[in-house]
Amino acid sequence: MKPKMAETIQAGLQNSELTCARAFKIAEELGALPLEVGRAADEMGVRLAKCQLGLFGYGPKSEGKHKIVKPMENVPAALEQAIRAAMDDKGLACTQAWAIAKRLGIPKMDVSSAAEALGIKITVCQLGAFPRPKTP
Repeated sequence: MKPKMAETIQAGLQNSELTCARAFKIAEELGALPLEVGRAADEMGVRLAKCQLGLFGYGPKSEGKHKIVKPMENVPAALEQAIRAAMDDKGLACTQAWAIAKRLGIPKMDVSSAAEALGIKITVCQLGAFPRPKTP
């Protein structure tokens, strides 16, 4: 790990955690991939927090408070179509969820909320928080 990255991560901690948004900002500032920042944080023993899709880092998992995303009541047809077109047999990659949000001009959390309602799992966190599910 590059010393500058460790320094920047350390400086960006909030309550000893690195938020998803801050991790992406660090990647941008250092010209690194988000995955490199996530791996560096992991090597440093730093927990990632406040996933921008609402999937983790919002409280104790043991209490069921780790995620804040809730299923969308009515998923617009265009959003469902975009999600289904972008997914693979494992689910919808985080990068794809972000791309859909950008393309449709909606919040990232709306995409994860729609995926939740459709029973589609978000996979492959860009920071490495959860890897691609293994094929049995």
